[in-house]
Amino acid sequence: MDPARILHLSDTHLLAAGELHQGLVDTTAVLRHTLAGLAGLGPLDAVVVSGDVSDDGSAESYLAAQDLVEGYAVEHGAGVVWAVGNHDQRLPFAEVLLASPAEGPLDGVHDVAGLRFAVLDSSVPGAGYGELRPQQLQRLRAGLAEPAPRGTVVVVHHPPLPAPTVLHDALRLQDPAALLAAVRGTDVRVVLSGHYHHPFVATVDGVVVVVAPGVANRNDVLVAPGLERAVRGSGACLVELDDAGVRTTVLGVPAAGDGEELFVLGPDVVERIARDAGVPAP
Repeated sequence: MDPARILHLSDTHLLAAGELHQGLVDTTAVLRHTLAGLAGLGPLDAVVVSGDVSDDGSAESYLAAQDLVEGYAVEHGAGVVWAVGNHDQRLPFAEVLLASPAEGPLDGVHDVAGLRFAVLDSSVPGAGYGELRPQQLQRLRAGLAEPAPRGTVVVVHHPPLPAPTVLHDALRLQDPAALLAAVRGTDVRVVLSGHYHHPFVATVDGVVVVVAPGVANRNDVLVAPGLERAVRGSGACLVELDDAGVRTTVLGVPAAGDGEELFVLGPDVVERIARDAGVPAP
């Protein structure tokens, strides 16, 4: 089997024209620069964007993402797969990127050159943490009952992996074991996620999980406990699937100012965000 080649992007956090992410970063320009830096990747089967496509949920931001990512994909002979993140708004996301109305979680199944992409919407409207409902996992199991010609890739914004910082722990995927159990023993080759703004690759009970770096910025996972710190920096992952397994290459795209501190959130702010956007207290 020829290797399947997937460019995995995440957390572009685009905004309407003239708006800056955290008041500091033109994320549309950053995405444009990142894709230009990835121009030499050669032929691809798919470009996957695993959530937080937009930061403000505006139709304008989704149109910009569509223009840049789909333009890049056409140049590389690839299909595009979009997933919803906690910052996305389902209605404009669905209308622009899926050309369909938003009705409940935006799950989907896409066949790209014999490779099946099972997209799961882990977002919880009005919150930052992730959740997969029993009905979603039931549909996933049913869809995986029949193997795809080149296997299946699951795309879900919130990773089924431990979080690297206190804040992201409050915004983690709930019950990740349920997702891992649903895909174990099936033709799922890899789970692609984002959310953490830092690359991770792990095998959990036989399931390979790849977390892409953020495009908008990079999360400092070495920050002192209780703080949250972001710096300038963008990247992506090239995920290749063949008979031997999964090979992931983390791709950094250099830019002026890389490593420059963007913001630091103190413990009081981290606690407030965790309280407001994290899992509600029982």
